[in-house]
Parts: sequence; structure tokens; C-alpha cells
Amino acid sequence: MPAEQMADGAEGPGQVPPARPLDSIDHAILRLLQTDGRASIRSVADRVHVSRANAYARINRLIEDGVIQGFGARVNHERAGQGASAYITLKIVQNSWRTVREQLQALPGATHIALVSGDFDVLLLVHAPDNRTLRELVLTRIQAIPEVLSTRTLLVFEETDLDPGPDRPTELA
Repeated sequence: MPAEQMADGAEGPGQVPPARPLDSIDHAILRLLQTDGRASIRSVADRVHVSRANAYARINRLIEDGVIQGFGARVNHERAGQGASAYITLKIVQNSWRTVREQLQALPGATHIALVSGDFDVLLLVHAPDNRTLRELVLTRIQAIPEVLSTRTLLVFEETDLDPGPDRPTELA
């Protein structure tokens, strides 16, 4: 097995085993918890028509398998004092993804980092109090990373989070 694959995909100490297949009840539980991460086991069980013990076991399995990675709150960034948002695209030195990712994770306001294909290598979503702070983040912090070759900043004028409601598909057909 190649070393790269072993480092990222093989099971070992502290590694999560491959996830088991999900059925329609698992998907229903995921939709419910995405909509309301504070839902009680009783509420989840009632809404997906299983026993509390079954709902509890399924949620624990989803957590153990790494399907559920945590519970959190959806934040209105503007109301939380983070009124400026931007997607920043980065071109980076080949094979420097891990190094760059570590540095981007430490940035204030960074909320999503993705290695992508296409005209650029990395897509970064950041939230900042204002455009001046955003400008400083890009010009003094991100462009100072030696492995970053270039950046392009796309200001976000308006955002809409898509709630995983009961009528919203969760799988590709």
C-alpha cells in the first residue's frame, strides 16, 4: 500500500474504521439532528418511529463511525459581529496542502477549507468584522504563507444556509 494511502486511509491506532452503510432511518436521524442538534433521544425516536434504545444505538454508531462529527449552532455571522465574509481562492506550491491547511486553520474567522480541482487549489471561507480586517487577513496573513503563490478574494454579499428539511434530498438519485 502506498505511504500516502496508509497515512490517510488505513486503519490504525486512533483511526476510525470505514462507515457502515446507512439506511433510511439513519438518514432520517441525520436530517433531524442537522435541523435540531439539541433534539432529545425520545424526540428522535418518536419522529423516526423506532424505540429510544434503537435511536440511542444508531446515534452512537453514527458518532463512532465518524458520520456525525459533532454538534453545533448555526450562527448568523453578521449579527455576531462578523459582517464581512469572503471566499478566498489560493494557488499553492504543489504537495504543500498539509502545511498550508495547518496555517489556514489557525486564521481568525476561517470556517471552511477545501482542497479542490480547477483553476485554483484551495477554497477558503472566512468571516471578519469588516472589510478592513478582511483585507489585512488576506494581505498580511494569507499572502505571507510561503507556499501560497496567489490569492483571489470573492466578497460575499448575501448568504443562505440550506437547512436539511424533510423535503430536501440528502442523497444523489
